[in-house]
Amino acid sequence: MLRTRVITAVFLFAAFFFALFYLPPLGWLLFATAVAAVAAWEWGALMRLGGSLRILLALILALLCAAISVLEPAAVGLDADPANTARRLGAYFYLPAAAWWLFAVPLWLRRRWPLSNAPLGLLIGLLLILPTWLALVQLRQAGPLSLLAIMTVVWLADIGAYFAGRRFGQHKLAPNISPGKTWEGAIGGGVAVVAYGFLLSSRLPAVLADNYLLLLLVLILLTVISVMGDLFESLLKRQAGLKDSSQVLPGHGGVLDRIDSLTSTLPLVALLWLATLP
Repeated sequence: MLRTRVITAVFLFAAFFFALFYLPPLGWLLFATAVAAVAAWEWGALMRLGGSLRILLALILALLCAAISVLEPAAVGLDADPANTARRLGAYFYLPAAAWWLFAVPLWLRRRWPLSNAPLGLLIGLLLILPTWLALVQLRQAGPLSLLAIMTVVWLADIGAYFAGRRFGQHKLAPNISPGKTWEGAIGGGVAVVAYGFLLSSRLPAVLADNYLLLLLVLILLTVISVMGDLFESLLKRQAGLKDSSQVLPGHGGVLDRIDSLTSTLPLVALLWLATLP
């Protein structure tokens, strides 16, 4: 099992690194769309849909991404990128996603509602996957290293939480959703994210680099949102009786298992990024 995980991790890193740094804008757009389509197929499993309906859901998601790209090529990097176009799409995608994660998800986790309503399940799936897809595409326009640095925030939150939880974990964070997570682990992840953010503060937009209190609040918020993304998918998997969202990544589960925290953090970061555009 460990060998399989390592081999898959090496392959994933190599594929992601190549796509991020070497693909042209259209190639990266297709890469992000493929990731989103697989995530939509897996989301169908969380909704307890059959195989044909899950494939249809993936195709619809891919067609939506294609339609957005054709209608707004500037916003996805296929044409000159006027800030107004990006902001317009951001208002349509990132603001609803931010409202969902900041206000609806905490209540959902508290009440532990099931994903039993098909129209609601489809709406939530779009609210999770489409803004993440657009954020992947748009944030890469700020530079591959910038997107990698942003994604590192989520990875550090996970790594910090894992090691802090193993060393100090005593108090369960959400025992009925994810028994392995602890408050100590979440705090450890937050400390790692804050240290990382302040280390790179000189490379951040002036509104954050010149205001340490605001930067601290943003980093703490990103850590909390990252944990909520993880917990939300864990809740839905538990309710659906699934250990992983799929088995497309041997030893690692599915795409949603790897991007669950990114679905909550990337749209929020993209919203902040658009707010700093001239």
